[in-house]
Amino acid sequence: MSTTTYGKLYLIPNFLSEDNSDDFIAEMVRRMVHHLKHFVVENEKQGRALIKRLRLENNQQDLHIWLLNEHTQAQEVPSLLKALEGNDAGIISDAGLPCIADPGSALVALAQTKNIEVVPLPGGSSMIMALMGSGFSGQQFTFLGYLPIDKAPKIKRIKELESYAHRGVSQIFMETPYRNNQLLEELITQCNAQTKLCIACNISSEKGWVRTKTLAQWKTNKPELHKIPCVFVLG
Repeated sequence: MSTTTYGKLYLIPNFLSEDNSDDFIAEMVRRMVHHLKHFVVENEKQGRALIKRLRLENNQQDLHIWLLNEHTQAQEVPSLLKALEGNDAGIISDAGLPCIADPGSALVALAQTKNIEVVPLPGGSSMIMALMGSGFSGQQFTFLGYLPIDKAPKIKRIKELESYAHRGVSQIFMETPYRNNQLLEELITQCNAQTKLCIACNISSEKGWVRTKTLAQWKTNKPELHKIPCVFVLG
């Protein structure tokens, strides 16, 4: 009875912004994934765009692409192991690092149960970069992902996050870009005026910025955040 042999699974960083220069991703990363032609991606168009910028040795028409995103059902994940049968493969997120606020972790979890070698590669993470620039504690922090959409549970969650932040545990979270302004308004309304909030807007982009102010200060000088990628940190 034959046993399936699996290659290595590389976790490949992506650019955070369209205006990132090519050297935003380290040359070492390019060298390590130069041979790959099997990829599991969140979005095929964006995955192929990264592959093109990495200047891999294989032509686009020779690549094998599998999708793993929010629409992928749990029972579909095992079929993605085909990407690793007899060869190395890579996971690509839409932006930043695979498996960080990204569905790629489902395949990595399965790979770990199969003793497949997982190779995380270094790159930019908007969550970590926001924390770095916030001035808040990097010793204790939590990334919450997206807050609840409905008003009552969202308010409850905001109160919880503020409580943890006041205990020195930095609270990192995100919102769908078209709801950023509403989230900022909720934070201003529900939190103490002296609670500090960092907003990292378009981080790593030429137009990006990272600013920490009290909510009282944000109230008097609200930025326009509509449809702009942002990370929020309470501290």
